[in-house]
Amino acid sequence: MHQNQNKNQKHVPVLLAEVLEQLDPQEGESYLDLTAGYGGHAQAILAKTKADALGMLVDRDQSAIDAITKLFKGRKLNILKQDFLAASQQLVEERRKFDLILVDLGVSSPHLKEVNRGFAFAATGPLDMRMDQSQALTAEKVVNNYSEAEVANILTRFGEEPKARQIARSIIANRPIMTTTQLAAVVARAWPGYSRVHPATRSFQALRIVVNDELRQLRESLPLWIKLLAPAGRIGVISFHSLEDRIVKHYFAELGGTGYDAVLRILTKRPILSQTPELVINPRARSAKLRVAVKIKTEREA
Repeated sequence: MHQNQNKNQKHVPVLLAEVLEQLDPQEGESYLDLTAGYGGHAQAILAKTKADALGMLVDRDQSAIDAITKLFKGRKLNILKQDFLAASQQLVEERRKFDLILVDLGVSSPHLKEVNRGFAFAATGPLDMRMDQSQALTAEKVVNNYSEAEVANILTRFGEEPKARQIARSIIANRPIMTTTQLAAVVARAWPGYSRVHPATRSFQALRIVVNDELRQLRESLPLWIKLLAPAGRIGVISFHSLEDRIVKHYFAELGGTGYDAVLRILTKRPILSQTPELVINPRARSAKLRVAVKIKTEREA
């Protein structure tokens, strides 16, 4: 991709070539994108399936919904504003089936670049971190209202932060903390002389996971995604940290044994990672992991 193209592209979909290779979309297949974002993966997959009317794009972020509505204007696509758990529940109730399902669990580039969304600490913004801006809970409420023990527990469980207690104590002592850079500075004091990765990265991850209820949604959604898969349907899940990847890995393994009751065949024995050329264009892809499986039975419970 040329530099000027990269500037003009708002969001670069991660592992795009690998997604296309592993999901292997065929003409006429139905496609469910549960985290459609800014439409990068969807655009490429729908170009292969040539079946817009069988496509369903879901996102809980209104700005993403606006972007994909504009991107696919005039095309017969189904676009749904919901979080992926609520959308999955609805589609299961409607007894829908899809040949291809893709879930990209990462925060999109625009989220990180839009200062007022509060996902990043490179520039000063409000402590927001909501994917769905209509919800009440924000990172600012967690940081300024939760107890020291609750904050420490969040940093440990969802950020795997070794200095969680120390950071939690410092957060409580420095309240109110209203901006991303304020919080990053408070966290950084626990890690003097750090190098490379900013020490606030883990804490910001933990807060984002809690604000958006990410891990619970993932756990509850996985069984629904398998129900939504048609026989011989393929599912791909892209995760960006070990907590998510572990949940996907274990669930796929649980359904993908070698016995007669196996529901899935795992296509990726190890997660697929981004290669150097992609990392040059899109550094956020460095932590992306893709796992893919194909459905070999209709339903385990059937």
